[in-house]
Amino acid sequence: MRRWGRSAVACLTMLLSATAARAAGSVDDFYRGKTVSLIVSSSTGGGYDTLARMLSKYLTRHIPGQPTIVIRNMPGAGGIVATNHLYSIAAKDGTVIGAVQNNTPFEPLFGTKEATYDPTKFNWLGSPSVETSIVTIWHTSPANTIEDAKVTELKMGSSGANSTPSFYARILNETLGLKLKLIVGYPGQNDALLAMERGEIDGYPSAFYNSLMATRPTWIADKKVKLLLQYGAEKEKHLPNVPFVFDLLKTEEDRLLWRAAVGPIATGRPYLLPPGVPQERIDALRKAFWESINDPEFLAEQERANLGADTPRTGEQIQDIIVQSYKSPPAVIARLKKLLTQ
Repeated sequence: MRRWGRSAVACLTMLLSATAARAAGSVDDFYRGKTVSLIVSSSTGGGYDTLARMLSKYLTRHIPGQPTIVIRNMPGAGGIVATNHLYSIAAKDGTVIGAVQNNTPFEPLFGTKEATYDPTKFNWLGSPSVETSIVTIWHTSPANTIEDAKVTELKMGSSGANSTPSFYARILNETLGLKLKLIVGYPGQNDALLAMERGEIDGYPSAFYNSLMATRPTWIADKKVKLLLQYGAEKEKHLPNVPFVFDLLKTEEDRLLWRAAVGPIATGRPYLLPPGVPQERIDALRKAFWESINDPEFLAEQERANLGADTPRTGEQIQDIIVQSYKSPPAVIARLKKLLTQ
């Protein structure tokens, strides 16, 4: 029996090795000579587009068969147009990859009717980075700490009443008792930062650390700004002394609310495959993506470009963040929807 057992194990090992070799060979054969479309859900020239064009050079090297990768920009509705396309129309054979804005996996959760996809059915490849948001105010503003912001009204710039900065400002006010007054009409973060310098507003409620360091690299060191609070999936390692929102929350309901709310930040700049792609190609592209975003040449190039793409997450990690968000209790989801549309 022992001899038979050893023989069976040896045969099974040989069978699995042969199967793996055939799968690797078939993936290599499939991609050799092919063109892969990398659909970017934003317009040319922005951060997502810049990163995708840089990363595509390394993906070509690491995907078996080394296919040609062509960038296709598909902007519209904050990334929803491209994500709908990737879900319902794009080829499901592994020849189409999506680089989508991090709000898109959560639009159906928040009740956005235009988002006609199920994010849990995508095959997530991973993300080159995660983000951390900071409540940032100008150095001349009257508040110095998060406690001060509970008794001192701070004028915070935002693009619109239902924009992401406004959403987070309302959550901060509701869960921490802050007095952030929204001043809308600034097209983007850079416009709001300029308004801070001019003294029009006190600050910005959701400045990404990576973006701040890329566009205003001396502000923190020169103490031009005060960082009152940080929020995201985890603390920013370069800001050990800035309070973290999850350390300040008092109730489990507020913690669940924030877990769902920071989902977009936690996914960073995610990449995906449409539903229905054969598993062997999913596995191969997840491996190639991970190797690409950890390639020393890519890391050096993105650092020179100040892209902040140095905190990678696997496809499985992104998938888990999205699935857990969709398991939020109905009361938490209802609360999120209310805060989104005030």
